[in-house]
Amino acid sequence: MADLDAIKLQIKQAMVEELMLPQTAEEIADDALIFSPQGLGLDSVDALQLVVALEKRFGLKLPDAAAARETLRSVDTIAEAVAAKA
Repeated sequence: MADLDAIKLQIKQAMVEELMLPQTAEEIADDALIFSPQGLGLDSVDALQLVVALEKRFGLKLPDAAAARETLRSVDTIAEAVAAKA
């Protein structure tokens, strides 16, 4: 699914730009846990910035904390939500 791969790359680029991550988009694994210390280790402030960036760039709205927790687990889960919305 080339479309999903393109979406994942756009998400990673948005994360790097908006959150000023030390990694490049290519260095972020699709299945890396975004908020786990073993993954990207982002915090709640990063989460808020990420939600705003996803809404701005992809029109993805996360209606509540439970939806956000589920969607923001990894680049894979964000990409699935973006693709499902399209």
